[in-house]
Formats: sequence, structure tokens, C-alpha cells
Amino acid sequence: MQRRRRFKQIQSLEERLAEIAKRLREEAKSLPQEWSAKKSSAKPGKPKPART
Repeated sequence: MQRRRRFKQIQSLEERLAEIAKRLREEAKSLPQEWSAKKSSAKPGKPKPART
């Protein structure tokens, strides 16, 4: 039976998360602008009352 080897983390969690966030921001820039416009056009306010 083979022994499992330990995996050494070279980068800290913070560094890895920063790189992922940067990559996702760049991917988001390539999305159509209408997608981000739809999200930002939502008006915050009171939720509609539920029908009973």
C-alpha cells in the first residue's frame, strides 16, 4: 500500500483568494454589459406583500 504524501501550501489563503478575486473580476469584464446593468437596476425597497 502506498503512503499518502502531505501537500505543502506554498501560498497563504489570503494570497490565493486575492488571485481568485482578480481572475473573477477580469472574467466579469468580458461579460456583456447588459448583465451588470440588470443587476444594478434593481431598486432596493420594501418587499411586495404576499397574497393570502
